[in-house]
Amino acid sequence: MPNDIRLVDLKLVPPIRSQTIYHALAYALDADSPDTIILVGPTDPYVCIGYHQELEKEVDVEYCRAHNLPIARREVGGGAVYLDQNQVFVQWVFHRGALPTDLGERFAFYVQPLVETYRALGIPATYRPINDVHVRGKKIGGTGAAQMGAAEVVVGSLMFDFNFDLMARVLKVSSEKMRDKIFQSLNEYMTTMTRELGHTPDRDAVVKLYLEKCAATLGRLLVPGEPTARELQLAAELDQKFATDEWLYQKGGLRQPGVKIHADVRVLEAAHKTPGGLVRVTVRVRDGRIDDVTLSGDFTMLPKFAPGALELALRGTALEEKAVQARLAEVYQNIGIQSPGVTVEELTKAVMLVIASGQ
Repeated sequence: MPNDIRLVDLKLVPPIRSQTIYHALAYALDADSPDTIILVGPTDPYVCIGYHQELEKEVDVEYCRAHNLPIARREVGGGAVYLDQNQVFVQWVFHRGALPTDLGERFAFYVQPLVETYRALGIPATYRPINDVHVRGKKIGGTGAAQMGAAEVVVGSLMFDFNFDLMARVLKVSSEKMRDKIFQSLNEYMTTMTRELGHTPDRDAVVKLYLEKCAATLGRLLVPGEPTARELQLAAELDQKFATDEWLYQKGGLRQPGVKIHADVRVLEAAHKTPGGLVRVTVRVRDGRIDDVTLSGDFTMLPKFAPGALELALRGTALEEKAVQARLAEVYQNIGIQSPGVTVEELTKAVMLVIASGQ
């Protein structure tokens, strides 16, 4: 195994190739292959789902087709994400033994040059275990890892900018209330270089800085190179495989409830049929508490501002049945809420049903 690290900067490639290239290098890796860092971005926007996800449960396939957004499935876990030229994907394909064995330590090692690059730009980034990069509590990038053939793969990105609206739009959600909450949450809990700096920095300058940080972290020389003919052939074969319905629609086994915004924040929704009508609850959960909540449905509740008062009261409430019920009961009593068939107990059930779905 050569000691130098091969640097493959592909600039922009077709969407599917921005995923298949690191798979190809991983599966082609043998004892004579160098460890490799790939830098790449897509020529056009697309949606990418995690290996364990079920496409039609995660993505609004009809919307993507109507708007010419390709969909790809990667062999790395994680959730569905909208991707475009505003990110530079950073893909490490290394021999086993070249990276820390412990997954947490591996993520921290991979994230270090990303964090140092952001900090050098004046962005106070930090590593948020197990696999996120944060800036003042907002996510500026996540990472994923997988074993492919004889290779260890770790992937992430340099987040120049992000289309929050399209990210919220391409996801399969149960209601527009849920979609609105996701959009709001993405804006509140994600950030980018453009948002932090007030302008979009030059790609080449940021990449140069990142590679300097990589060389220092790894303690090895990065040498520009190209994929081999064998690697490119395998990538072409994977381009075909990844485009098949058999690959794209395979059944996943680890679907997580709701939509993960970052490690501490998730948006969840559920509906509960009460004697007074359907109650739909959309909750943003953060650090074990209700961060935000929306109540909707076909129930009757007076005064008309009562749902809003209940929503405000629940913010910050611990995710415990007694705490939720106590807060609801307090508001019912203080403003004299009338809601035939929708009691404090029924509303508590509705909220706890949402919370239970996220456990």
